[in-house]
Amino acid sequence: MRIADQIKQQVQALPERMQEEVLDFVGYLSYKLRQEDRHWSALSLRSALRGMEDEEWPEYTEKDFKERWR
Repeated sequence: MRIADQIKQQVQALPERMQEEVLDFVGYLSYKLRQEDRHWSALSLRSALRGMEDEEWPEYTEKDFKERWR
């Protein structure tokens, strides 16, 4: 039996109030995962750009773009 099926089976055996607590906890776990993803994304970007703080970047204008999106 898959884990999701086992969870479903056990949650269905709980009273509705406890099912709501399980749902809240699952929401918390999802939130926590998103926060970790954001943290690692920011860390990865910082690592990729490390040492480039003093780089000079060109100033692009609208004329520099070859295609225009409408």
